[in-house]
Amino acid sequence: MLVAHCVFSGEGGWEFWAEDAGLLSALPAQRGRRSQRPRPHPFAVQARALCDAFGLTEAEFGDAGWSVLALPAYRDRPCPSRELREAAPQAPVADHLGGWVVPTVRLEAGAALRLLPRLAPIGGATVRYAAALAEAAERLVHSGLVVPALDFDDEDGCFFASWRQAPSLQTAALRIPLLAAMPPAFRCWMPDEVGLGPAEWVLDAALDSLVDVLAGQAVDAAGLDLLPPQRGRAPRRAPAAEHWLTALTSEDNLLDPDETGQREVTALAERIETWQQGGRRGGGGLVRACLRLAAPADAASFGGPAAEPEDGDGWRLELLLQSQEDPSLVADAAEVWRLDGNALLFAEAGIDPQAELLAGLGRAAQEYPTLARALRDPAPVAVALDADGALAFLRTHAGAVAAAGVGVLLPAWWSGPRPQLGLRLTAQTPPQPGRVAKDSELGLDTIVEYAWQVALGDDVLTEAELTALAAAKTPLVRVRGQWVEVDQRRLADGLKRLARTRQRGMTARDVLKAGLLGDDADAGLPLVGVTATGWLGGLLHGADGAYAALPTPDGFGAALRPYQERGLGWLSFMDGLGLGAVLADDMGLGKTIQVLALLERERQTGATGPTLLICPMSLVANWQREAARFAPKLAVHVHHGAERLTGEQFRDAVAGVDLVLTTYALALRDQAELAEVGWRRIVVDEAQAIKNAAAKQSRAIRALPAPRRIALTGTPVENRLADLHSILEFASPGLLGSTETFKRRFAVPIERDGDEAAAARLRQVTGAFLLRRVKTDPTIISDLPEKIEMTVACNLTREQAALYQSVLDDMMAQIEAAEGIDRRGLILATLTKLKQVCNHPAQLLKDGSRIAGRSGKVARVEEICEEVLAAGEKVLLFTQFAEFGGMLAEHLAARFGQAVPFLHGGVDKKTRDRMVVSFQEPAGPSLFVLSLKAGGVGLNLTAANHVIHVDRWWNPAVEDQATDRAFRIGQRRNVQVRKLLCAGTLEERIDAVLQQKKALAEATVGTGEAWLTELSTQALRELVTLARDAVVE
Repeated sequence: MLVAHCVFSGEGGWEFWAEDAGLLSALPAQRGRRSQRPRPHPFAVQARALCDAFGLTEAEFGDAGWSVLALPAYRDRPCPSRELREAAPQAPVADHLGGWVVPTVRLEAGAALRLLPRLAPIGGATVRYAAALAEAAERLVHSGLVVPALDFDDEDGCFFASWRQAPSLQTAALRIPLLAAMPPAFRCWMPDEVGLGPAEWVLDAALDSLVDVLAGQAVDAAGLDLLPPQRGRAPRRAPAAEHWLTALTSEDNLLDPDETGQREVTALAERIETWQQGGRRGGGGLVRACLRLAAPADAASFGGPAAEPEDGDGWRLELLLQSQEDPSLVADAAEVWRLDGNALLFAEAGIDPQAELLAGLGRAAQEYPTLARALRDPAPVAVALDADGALAFLRTHAGAVAAAGVGVLLPAWWSGPRPQLGLRLTAQTPPQPGRVAKDSELGLDTIVEYAWQVALGDDVLTEAELTALAAAKTPLVRVRGQWVEVDQRRLADGLKRLARTRQRGMTARDVLKAGLLGDDADAGLPLVGVTATGWLGGLLHGADGAYAALPTPDGFGAALRPYQERGLGWLSFMDGLGLGAVLADDMGLGKTIQVLALLERERQTGATGPTLLICPMSLVANWQREAARFAPKLAVHVHHGAERLTGEQFRDAVAGVDLVLTTYALALRDQAELAEVGWRRIVVDEAQAIKNAAAKQSRAIRALPAPRRIALTGTPVENRLADLHSILEFASPGLLGSTETFKRRFAVPIERDGDEAAAARLRQVTGAFLLRRVKTDPTIISDLPEKIEMTVACNLTREQAALYQSVLDDMMAQIEAAEGIDRRGLILATLTKLKQVCNHPAQLLKDGSRIAGRSGKVARVEEICEEVLAAGEKVLLFTQFAEFGGMLAEHLAARFGQAVPFLHGGVDKKTRDRMVVSFQEPAGPSLFVLSLKAGGVGLNLTAANHVIHVDRWWNPAVEDQATDRAFRIGQRRNVQVRKLLCAGTLEERIDAVLQQKKALAEATVGTGEAWLTELSTQALRELVTLARDAVVE
C-alpha cells in the first residue's frame, strides 16, 4: 500500500513523495533517541519507484532527488501519516517535528496539474488539498480574477512574465477556507532548520503558480493576441511592454535585458508593481461604509398577538462595512472593531476595515448630523432612534447619505411597494343580464347600498384597530405585521369624513365618479379602492360580463359581425344606464351600422322620441343612404338646405320620426330651434369636430338637451388630450371632472412628462365610456386585407430648388425681425409656401403656367398612376391644398386621357354623391383627387386599393383617417399607401419628427402644428434648410 503526498517547496516547485506500508511493517522495534540531524526516511519510496508508482513518463519526469522535510516523529523514527496508520495501528504518537531526508519528484506547476488526478486513488491529505488548490485556481481564471505581473528571477538574472491572483473580496473569500484547511505537511519543506513554512506565503505562492499556468492556457485557447497589429517597419528593439505582453502568451516567459534594455524593463516592473499595490491598498473601491435601519425587534403589531405598544422607540441605525462586489456581504461594526467574521475576510483582501468604516461614517455624518454623536464613541456600532428620528432618516437623510457614497439599507416595507392606508368604498347594484332594467333598478341616479371602510393595502381594518391606530402617538406604527407611516392629522380628518358620509345616501353616479377620479389629496385619507357588484361593477372594472352582445335586429338589412353585435350590446347597456357613450372604432369598422341597428332595435321595442344625428355635410347623404339600405322602416328627416323646416313645422315634422340628420354648421346656426325639441338621444358623427371645447360650435352642441348621448369618432385624439376630454364631456358631462382637473391629472403628466402611469390611469378611466376596436386586431376582423405603407422620397427640380431657397432667404430675414403673434404667423406662412414649392412651382407662383416637367413630385405621381392604370386598378390622391388638387386633376386627365374627378369643400352634396357612386362603379374613373379635409372622412371608396398622400399633413391621424376611405370593411385587396415627400427639405424633417411622436399619438396623444411656431430661429432654420442632395440632376 502506497500513500502519495505533496509538498510545496520554498523554491516554487511541487514535490511529490510517498510512504510504503510494506517498508513500515518491516522496520525493527524502535530503540534510539531523537536525532539532531536529518536522517533518511525509513519507509519512503525511492525516486525511481516513485516514477513508476505515479505513472510518470520520461518526458514528464522532473527532477528526482531528495528533500529535507519537517515531519512528525517519535524518538528516532518518523510517524506514519493518518492514511498509513491503518497498517500500523500500534504506531506511537508524535512528540516532535524532525528533519527527514525524503526521496521526491519535483515538478513544475503544469506537470503537477496533470499528475494530481492520477494520484487521487492513493493520495493523502496533502494531495487532496493540492487538488482543491487547482480547482480554486481554475475558478479564479474563469472568473477573470487574475492580473499579469512582471517579476525578477535572482538566479537567472532575468525578468519573467506571469499571471497571479487578483486582489479582490472574491479572491479573499476563496483563500480564507483554503488557508484554514491547509495540512501542515503541505508546508513541511525545510531548507535550513526544522519547521514549517508560513501558511499564507505558501498558499499565495502555490495558488499563483497554478494560476499562471491556467491563465496562460486560457489565453492560448481563446486565441487572444494582446498586441495590436504591427504596422510599418519593425523597430530595431521592441519596447519592454511589448516583450512583456508577448511573454504572457508564450511558453518562454523570460524577458532578456539585452533585448529590452535593463533600465527600461526595470522601470516597467516598478510601474506594474505600483499598479498592483494600488489595487491592494485602502479598499480600492471594494468596500464602503453602510447604514442599515432596523425596526424594533419586539415592536407590537395592531391586529397581531403582541401587546399594544406604548411608543415607537427601539429603532436602530446599524453601522456596517459592505462589499461593493457583493452587497449582501457585510460586516457589522462590532466585527470590524474585533477584526473577526467578515471583517477578517476584508482584511485578507488587503483592506483596512476600521479605516474604511471610519472614513465612510465621517462622510455620512456631514449629511446626517445625528450620526456625529455616535462617532464620539471610539468603537461605535449603532445609533438609537425613536420613531420620529427613524422617519426623518427615511424621508430626508437616506438619499443624501447614499449620494455621499455610503451604502444605505432600508427596510423592505419602505423600499418596496408600501401598503397604503386609505378609504375603500364598496357598493352593490343589481346584476345586468343583457337587458334594460326598470328605472328603479338601473341608472346612475339609483340609490345604492354602500359601505365605507378603512383599509391597509388589501386588508380591511376593524373598528378596534382603527381606534388603536388613532390613539398611537408615533408616525410609524406596525399594523398586522406591516410597518405603516401614519399622518395623524390626515387620519383624523379621514375618520371624520368617514363618519359624515355614513350619514347620507349615495347614488350610482357618486360611486362611479369616486371610482373614476379617486379623491382630492387634501381630503384626509385617500380613496384607495372602489369595488362594486352588478352592472356598476362591470362598468367600473371593465368585466366581460358587464354587457352582453345583442343579435342583429329582425329585418335589418345586413348580418352584424360578432364585434358589431358586441358594440350594439354595449350601446344598449350604456343607454340603459343613462350614460353617454363614445364609440371610437377604427375607421371602416361600421360605426354607422351599429348605431342604425340600435335605432332599429328601439323602434321594434316601442321606444319613442327622435334621435338627432349631427355630422359633417359630406356625410348627410351617406347616413340617409345607409339608413334606407339597412333599416328602411326607420323614419328619417333631413334638416338641411335653404328650404329646411323651422318653428312649429319643424317640431311637428320631427315628432314622428326616428332619426333627424343635420350638419355641424346648422347645429350652431339653428341651436335655439333644435333645443326646443325633446330629443331621445343626440349622436355626433366625426366627433373630432367638437374637440375644441371652447369653440362656439362645441358649446352649442353640448347645450342641446338630451338624456342620452353618443359620440362617434375614429380618432378620439387628434392633437392633444383636451380633444378627448371635450368629446367625453359631451357624452357624459361632469364624470371626468372639470377641464382644469383633467389637465392636472392627465394632460400635463402625459403630454409634458410622458407619464406612463398617468396614461394607464386614463385608459382605465375612459374605458368606462369609450369602446375602441381596431382593424388590425385579428380577434375583431380576420378577413381585412393588409395595409402596406411606404414613404416615397422625391427630388426637387432645379427650378423648385431655386424657388425654395429664394422663399427661405426672404422669409427667414422677416422671421428674425418679428416677434410674438406676427412671428408665429410668418412661420406658418413660410412653411405653407415651402410645401407649395415642393408640390409644384406653379402652385406658389399662381401664374397658370404649365405643369409637366417642372416638379419631381408630380413626375413621381405620374409614374405611380401609370403603374396603377396598367394593372387595371384605382387610386385615391389626397392633397391638403384645394388649388393644387384642381391643377393636379386637370394635368392627370390630360396626361392619361380620362376623366379625373376632384372632390373638395366647394363641391355641392349632389355632385359629391355622384362622384362617389361613379368611382365605386367598375367602369368609373380610375384616378380620384380629393382634398384632405373634404374627402378624408365619411366616404366609402373601397374601389381603390392605392392611396397617395401627395403632400403631408402635420397630424398622422388625419392622414390615417383619409387612408381608411379605401382601407375599410368591403375592401378585398391589399391597400398600398404611399406618402410622398421631397428629400432634403422640410417635408423630410417633419416626417422624421412625426414618426418619433407617432408612438405617443397611438397612446392617445397626437401632434399638431402649434409646436412649429414656437421653434427658435436656429431650430427653424435647421428644419427648413435645403440639403445639397435635394435636387434631381
